[in-house]
Amino acid sequence: MTITGTGTDRRTGRQDGVVQFQQVGDLELESGAVLPEVTLAYETWGRLAEDGGNAVLVMHALTGDTHVAHGFAGEDAPELTREAAEAPGWWEGLIGPGAAIDTDRYFVVCPNIVGGCYGSTGPSTPAPSSADPQCRPWGSRFPLVTIRDSVHAEARLADALGIQEWFLVLGGSMGGGRAAEWAVTYPERVRNCAVVASGPAATAEQLAWGQTQSLAIRQDPHYAGGDYYSGTFPVDGLGLARRIAHITYRSDTELHYRFGRHPQGEEDTAGPLAARRGRYRVESYLDHQASKLAGRFDANSYLVVNEALMSHDVARGRGTLRETLARTTCGWTVIAVDSDRLFYPKESEALAEALPAPVEVRMISSPNGHDGFLLETSQLSKFLREGVPGL
Repeated sequence: MTITGTGTDRRTGRQDGVVQFQQVGDLELESGAVLPEVTLAYETWGRLAEDGGNAVLVMHALTGDTHVAHGFAGEDAPELTREAAEAPGWWEGLIGPGAAIDTDRYFVVCPNIVGGCYGSTGPSTPAPSSADPQCRPWGSRFPLVTIRDSVHAEARLADALGIQEWFLVLGGSMGGGRAAEWAVTYPERVRNCAVVASGPAATAEQLAWGQTQSLAIRQDPHYAGGDYYSGTFPVDGLGLARRIAHITYRSDTELHYRFGRHPQGEEDTAGPLAARRGRYRVESYLDHQASKLAGRFDANSYLVVNEALMSHDVARGRGTLRETLARTTCGWTVIAVDSDRLFYPKESEALAEALPAPVEVRMISSPNGHDGFLLETSQLSKFLREGVPGL
C-alpha cells in the first residue's frame, strides 16, 4: 500500500477539506420516482493508495455537512476557500494526521447526503432543464429520498473516485444508519463498519419526534407549501424544529446542572404577564441553537433529511434483522452513549446481537446525551482502535 502525505494531491488536484462535486447521474429511488442529474458534494483528506485499500467513508448526522475535519487548501487557493478548509470540522480530533482515523495513512471521504443543503442535489438546488425548463428550485417537488437511496448515490461516488472497497465505513446518529445500510446493500464493498449512537431502524419514539419537527416547519406561515425561495424563509418553523430536536440531543442531567431553573441574565421569569415573562437560561440556550441552525440550513432540506432518518430500517423488505445482517461480511464495531435518549443504548445492543457474529457494544461514558458521540472523541478513538483491526 503506497500512501503520500496530506495537502494537495498532484495527481488529481484534490485538496484536503475543500468541497468538491461529483455528477452521479439519474437516481432511481425506492419510491419509483427518478431524481435526474444528481450531484453529490464531498470533501476528502489524505491520499488514496495505489491499490485503493485505504479508503474510509464518513457519514454525517442529520444537519451535518461534508467538513468533518480541518484541511489545507494551499496558498494559491482563494482566501475564502482557505478559511473554509482550515476551519475546525464537526469530528475534529477523531480524523486528521496522527488521529484514530489517521489521514497520513487513510484516504477519508465525507459526502453530503442527497437532499441536503451543502452542495448535494436537494430542494434548494435548481431543477435541471430536463425536469423544469425554468430551472427553478425543486422546493415542494423534491421527492422522498431514503437512507438506502442515498447509499446508492454514494456508491456511484465511490466508483468515480476509483474505490472498489472501503476499509471502513463510519457514521454516528443518522450517519450510523447510513453506515449499516452500506454494509447490507454493498457487503462486498465494506471491509469494516462502525455504527455509533445509532440503531437498526427508526423507532416509534423517533418517528414521533420527527413528526413534531416536520410539523413545526410546515406550519410556519412563510413555508408556502415548500415553495418559499422567492419570498420569506420559514426560519421560525425551522428554529422550533431545532429546539425540539436539540432537547433529544442532550441529557436531562446536563440540562439540570448546566442551566437549572436560573433566569437568563436580568430577565424576570415571574412575569408580570405570562406572554411577556423573561426567559430561563435553558430557553435562551435553545433560542441560540435555533438561531444558529436557521442561519445555516434550509427548511426543506431539514424536512427531506428528517424523512430519510424516519425511513431508516435496514431490514425493510429483507426479512428479519438477523436475516438481513447475515448477508454482511465485514467486521463490526458498535458504539453507544450511556446517557443517550434519542438512540438508546438498547438499540445499539439490538443491532450488535443480531450480527452474524455478535459483538459487544462499546459504551461511551458522557453526561452530554446523544451529542456525546461528537464530544467524547478520545473515548471514541479508543474504541475504534480496539474494534477495527489494523486501524
